[in-house]
Amino acid sequence: MHRSIKNGGFSLLEVLVALLIMSFGLIGMAGLLVVSVKINHGAYQRTQATAIAESMANRMRANVRGVWSGAYAGSYPRAGSVSACTRGATCNFSAIAARDGAAWSRELNNFLAQPQASIACVRNSGWTNSLATVAGRPTDPPYDGLCTITLNWAESTLDSGSPGAASSSAPVTQTFAWVFQP
Repeated sequence: MHRSIKNGGFSLLEVLVALLIMSFGLIGMAGLLVVSVKINHGAYQRTQATAIAESMANRMRANVRGVWSGAYAGSYPRAGSVSACTRGATCNFSAIAARDGAAWSRELNNFLAQPQASIACVRNSGWTNSLATVAGRPTDPPYDGLCTITLNWAESTLDSGSPGAASSSAPVTQTFAWVFQP
């Protein structure tokens, strides 16, 4: 004798359980996407901070006399814009540094959230001459000192949901410091 087997299909309960399992998977994927976007944005900001610091370091290397006269030292971003050193104008080292500082301030405000920066330069102890002139021409500036560029900016954190961590509305301050010889 041949016995026939009837397939009744899925029951409603089996469909609901499968839908529940699938929805948990989709919620997990959405959470992973949110974490991925936050991490990617943090990496983008760190890359921007590195590029902005390198931009100012290159400007300082091009104007070493301005560096050792102290024209670059201080806090950034600086308010206002500097129109000195436009095409056809004669500029001295401090005017070039002021123009560079204004351009760097715009970069800081455009690419980082709540930026704060500082530049400090220190000559090596053996330097005694302060940008002297010989026969009416300036002597070479010292090339044996170090400058430090420090950048701070606000960045959201992934720990906003853990106990004792900062809330999601309070970003964490990130710092990038670079010591270089101009």
